[in-house]
Amino acid sequence: MNKINEIFYSLQGEGFFTGKPAVFVRFSGCNLHCHFCDTQHDTYTEMTDEEILSAIKDYPTRFVVLTGGEPTLQVSSHLIDLLHSLDFFVAIETNGTIIPPANVDWITLSPKKGGKLAYTKANELKVVFEQDDVEHFLTEIKAEHYFLQPCSNKNIQETVQYILSHPQWRLSLQTHKFLNIQ
Repeated sequence: MNKINEIFYSLQGEGFFTGKPAVFVRFSGCNLHCHFCDTQHDTYTEMTDEEILSAIKDYPTRFVVLTGGEPTLQVSSHLIDLLHSLDFFVAIETNGTIIPPANVDWITLSPKKGGKLAYTKANELKVVFEQDDVEHFLTEIKAEHYFLQPCSNKNIQETVQYILSHPQWRLSLQTHKFLNIQ
């Protein structure tokens, strides 16, 4: 059984796919405790893989984002296979402490303080910028795209200044929060 905090349809608000319509499956539970997390981990519904598929199959997009919490605590290759059977492109947003199923289509790796990386390859690296040293991620993690994201949109100017001095990074804003959508 999967602990599902919520399932909803919206626009991807962060990273490479910003602005793309997506079904979000937000898993409850995490192995880290980030102060800026926006998931209510004590609120969830237990669902089987088949129930998740049934809940999302009628949305008009074929793009699904598995997020959390930490989805790799629960996501199985069986769920990914079921999603693929309905032609979903499956993206996962993870802190990188647990290796995701090999059949995921897109990995957004967002390492957090206190987390020990279990893998170091992703399609995109998205680091929440809190004025810490982030340059080590460029050598530790192989990714196609490197994003810095202000922490809860509170330190935007500092993040912009950092990127201007370190142009290998790109800015990722939480646009869904500016648009007041989920």
